[in-house]
Amino acid sequence: MAHEKPVSRFTSLELNEELVPGCLQKEELKGEAHYFSEAQAAFENGQFEKALRDYAKVLEYNPHNATAWTGQVRMLIELGEFREAKLWADKALERFPRLPELLAAKAVALARTGDLRGAMAFSDASFEERGDTPYIWLARADVMLARKERNAAYCFNRAHTMAPNDWLLHWLASRIQYYYHKFSMALQLAQQALAANSTRGVVWLQVGLCQKELGMLALAQGSFEHALELDPACRPAQLWLNKLQTVGWVSVVHGFWRRIFLR
Repeated sequence: MAHEKPVSRFTSLELNEELVPGCLQKEELKGEAHYFSEAQAAFENGQFEKALRDYAKVLEYNPHNATAWTGQVRMLIELGEFREAKLWADKALERFPRLPELLAAKAVALARTGDLRGAMAFSDASFEERGDTPYIWLARADVMLARKERNAAYCFNRAHTMAPNDWLLHWLASRIQYYYHKFSMALQLAQQALAANSTRGVVWLQVGLCQKELGMLALAQGSFEHALELDPACRPAQLWLNKLQTVGWVSVVHGFWRRIFLR
């Protein structure tokens, strides 16, 4: 499904604090904690659109929830809407100018739009504000990869040492490596996520995507099938299974080698 245009999505996320009481009356049995939990669950299931909407609901109940503001920026990044993520980060920084993870998220948005100098400046700022969380190190690694610097490996390792058994951390790290076409490393990280938690369809999906890019097509098919067994609503896994079955192995292999030689 195509993403909405940045302006329309940005407008839909705008807070109208005058409407908050009315929203509260309509959903008396739900509240900030409910939607925050829903947002986190959607995020961990790779449902970034839903997580984005749920974080917006959190802010209707509590416009001062800094984690929800940061969450929206991160979801926009995961959706590939980097310029909009930067705009939303700027809006959030008006409220929380020294929030380390928000600064780190803006650094990623800048790196992925090509502003490498600005990305480094905001990444530095996130550490200057005594930020020392796994996400801040992942964001730093993201910036390092965008700048084609070798220190990215050190940043990934720092994040790993802070949460060595956290499947979510390894999954996110894999997604970063995958974005920068580091498919072998992305597969290793996805397999670490799988070792930590093999019950997540979204992890099997990530493993399959990496295997597909590396030409491990039979393994990729099995991974996509596992993803669907665990999460029948995992649409990307179904789409790739269909493609492998209808387009044929030869065409997929040809596409793989074409990507290799055109890099």
